[in-house]
Amino acid sequence: MSPDASWNFAPGVVIALLTYAAVYVWRWRQCRTPDEPHPPEVWRLLVFLLGIAILAIALMSPVDTLGEQILAMHMVQHMLLLDVAPILIILGFTKVLLRPATRWIHKVETRVWLLAAPIFAVFFYTAAMWVWHIPALYNAAAEHSGVHVLEHLTFSTAGFLYWWHLLSPVSTRLRRDGMTPIVYMLSTKVTVGFLGILLTFAPEAIYEFYENQPEFWGLSPTSDQALAGAIMAIEQAVVMGIAIAFLFVRMLNEADKADVRAERFADREAQKAAQTASREAVTPGEIGSPHEIAAAREAAARAAAKPAAD
Repeated sequence: MSPDASWNFAPGVVIALLTYAAVYVWRWRQCRTPDEPHPPEVWRLLVFLLGIAILAIALMSPVDTLGEQILAMHMVQHMLLLDVAPILIILGFTKVLLRPATRWIHKVETRVWLLAAPIFAVFFYTAAMWVWHIPALYNAAAEHSGVHVLEHLTFSTAGFLYWWHLLSPVSTRLRRDGMTPIVYMLSTKVTVGFLGILLTFAPEAIYEFYENQPEFWGLSPTSDQALAGAIMAIEQAVVMGIAIAFLFVRMLNEADKADVRAERFADREAQKAAQTASREAVTPGEIGSPHEIAAAREAAARAAAKPAAD
């Protein structure tokens, strides 16, 4: 017996995704003008649209339909909403693209206070995964569409807020130097990965809804649950490894940029010191303080230049 693998073109989802894509493309084209010194790159457009495509796969493709019948596919859907789509969408942003909204974003962060703190993002991300995998809530989400939508909104919001602190082109309350980003990531990936390990090695199935489903693809309820837990644990480890590598490269780039700025500042200061020393240098026959000598030199230069101009 084969599971239902149909597409689900919910009008609300279709309209929302098309609107997101259209607004981004419009803003991206608006910023690609000759007058803009830092136009957004083409790859930013591509990764943003890929993020929208990932959302479409999670919410409209057979992944959504299969997730209602097979726990492992439901877990794939959760990982797409929690990590993959938010990462790609945020990477599509630049300071130039967000310029009209940057001041508003900072105002919101100031007003919501704790909700914009990195510690809240860590708690929200971890709690969203652990709480929604409580059997009673998980079964309710699988049985009732309204609860299912709330579950998806929770995962998407938690993922976007969590990755915003790490990848946002504008500053957030998370320090991005040193080991801080890595500690921030480990605090969630380890705890959520542990949940995946518990599901993988659970001695029996704990989700009644999926126990009552036919054994599609030859998966018993216990093996289906073990596969779902393995997907969660492996995805968390892979994403953490890629993200750490990305953060390390970004840290090196920022260090190189800081060194270049420091060298330029040192060169400017050296030039200023040399100019000051040359102005204040006293040659034989000149009498007076350095400032008086410099003023006398400037007056002599003006007097010499005046006949030539006449």
